[in-house]
Amino acid sequence: MTDYKDVLARDISAKSESMQAHLIAIRRDIHAHPELGFDTVRTAHIVEQELLRLGLTPQTGVGRSGVMVDIVGAHPGKTVLLRADMDALPIHEQTGLPFSSQYPGKMHACGHDIHTATMLGVAAIVPHYRAQLHGTLRLIFQPAEETPDSGAEAMIADGAADGVDLAITLHNKPELAAGEIGLTRGASTASSDEFDVVVHGKSTHAARPHMGTDPIIAAVNLVSQLQTIISRELDPANSAVLTIGHIHGGNTHNIISDSCLIQGTVRAKSPAARAHIEEAFKRICAGVALSLNVRVEVKYQRGVPPLMNDDALIDALEPILSHQFGKAIIAKPSASFGAEDFSLFTERAPGCQIHIGSGAPGRDDHLHNSDYQPDERSIHAGTQALARLAIDLLSK
Repeated sequence: MTDYKDVLARDISAKSESMQAHLIAIRRDIHAHPELGFDTVRTAHIVEQELLRLGLTPQTGVGRSGVMVDIVGAHPGKTVLLRADMDALPIHEQTGLPFSSQYPGKMHACGHDIHTATMLGVAAIVPHYRAQLHGTLRLIFQPAEETPDSGAEAMIADGAADGVDLAITLHNKPELAAGEIGLTRGASTASSDEFDVVVHGKSTHAARPHMGTDPIIAAVNLVSQLQTIISRELDPANSAVLTIGHIHGGNTHNIISDSCLIQGTVRAKSPAARAHIEEAFKRICAGVALSLNVRVEVKYQRGVPPLMNDDALIDALEPILSHQFGKAIIAKPSASFGAEDFSLFTERAPGCQIHIGSGAPGRDDHLHNSDYQPDERSIHAGTQALARLAIDLLSK
């Protein structure tokens, strides 16, 4: 007797395979016309027109330039959200591909063109199974993932997360071969916070240091002590990154300056570590100010939180994806300290990030690189993975 799940796996794979030429053409069009931040107007129009062609009713202008569409099942139930990001990066493309960026200084170097095409494949497959779906599949196409002004935040403000029970996103991963699927337990990406610290002293001639207060000496002490937060206050198994990216004080050889600026970033893989670092950071700044008789002005700005993968959801996805691809898909910890604003969705509903292998044979690619060339077979794998998990999660 043929198992229904085996039939479903073959059917989804066949449907995905049949549309690959079309999806790759869409991907190449988007790749040739990259758009930054919220300026994803052309890309959003392509998405809208494709969804309309599929008989769906997309909502545009969500979060300024995002697109959202609900695929409603035949029965009531939960709402599952799937997200693809659409924006490119301010990088000048060096690939030499026939569909290279036509816009100097802009490039899809993170593979969001792959993500958008993949999600359009999901939009084409899932409606075939409406009769068995209990609930709603919400697909969102998000602008401004790569910018401090978050597209996820903007779409959430416009209601994209309202009523959502589960939230899932994908990301292509060149470290995995095309067709491989990766799941992660714990944090998939880190939080991303920034700081600006101004150490205020008192200017004087370099030959008379006792007549002033040296902010550069204080800044050097501060930089050194801040590193002890990571090396001496955090569990090494739950570490973090604190980087000083810019320091500036004074303008010439023989003057002790009035102030010194320190700028940097903090990345953490858990909410607890993130909170501890912020508290310790401010404590050390206050201590240096007191001990070296300077005034320390701190601007500590929180960015996106860590993207925490929900354990129960990962437990559910492992067998679904293993069955679809006919091999074990086992979740592993992530070593990435990159940031991802989809974490704003997973703060509101249980969620996760799925990695789709995009490594091309004979290449050693990395994201955010001017020569990044992901393997387009990742679209087929991603379409299968997201369509299958959406159908299974909404069929229970």
